Amino acid sequence: MCDSCGCPSAGNLSSSHSHDGEGVVHTHGTAPGRTVDVHASLFAANDALARINRDHFDDAGAVVLNLISSPGSGKTTLLEHTIDALKGEISIGVIEGDIETERDADRIRAKGVPAVQLTTGGACHLDAAMIHRGFHLLQKEQGGDRIDLLFIENVGNLVCPATFDLGEHERVVLVSVPEGPDKPAKYPKAFTSSNTFLITKTDLLPYFDFPVAEATREALQLNPQLQVIDLCATKGGEGFDTWLGYLRNLVSQMKAGTR
Repeated sequence: MCDSCGCPSAGNLSSSHSHDGEGVVHTHGTAPGRTVDVHASLFAANDALARINRDHFDDAGAVVLNLISSPGSGKTTLLEHTIDALKGEISIGVIEGDIETERDADRIRAKGVPAVQLTTGGACHLDAAMIHRGFHLLQKEQGGDRIDLLFIENVGNLVCPATFDLGEHERVVLVSVPEGPDKPAKYPKAFTSSNTFLITKTDLLPYFDFPVAEATREALQLNPQLQVIDLCATKGGEGFDTWLGYLRNLVSQMKAGTR
């Protein structure tokens, strides 16, 4: 497994990688002088399975959100508090993506919510095939019970996860106050490919130089349709209520067949 992009390795064959920011060109044991560009086929196969995933989610009546961010932005903490707030109202499931360990999945399970941990073993993102398998495992764990809202907590970084469609209905990008406001400028695809931008850990604003207006402006310049929510998950408040309202609206749209 390629540690940088998750492509299948070629067994014992030597491989070389050239990353250009838009994709990956790989040669795996090919004849001298011959280069095979698998960029198109890699993403075409993933996108085809992502469409199958989306149809599967629609048939199951589950709204699916793909959460992407750098490590430490507060994705798992946000999920824990979201589960507490919506318990008994909305049925939630979680697919956790990490390179190793089941620690985040264990935190979710402790909240009484089914969680499937996908460990990539070095790959920097989840792909549609992993999610296809993970959703079936989650459904099996649920024993046929309905899942209204499925969160996919992607591997922590703002590069690779922004490139791979998982079949989600909405993509949510998170940036925490301690990370600084320059993430939209540095990682534009994470914002152009997302539906919602969460600025997290806003209780720390007095202690960090994070001009919220600047980060919001740069994100909206990249994606004018982006919904921006500032929130502090650990202390609730207006921003957290806005987040919950956003989730309730998505679930209501799915149940009404208006998505």
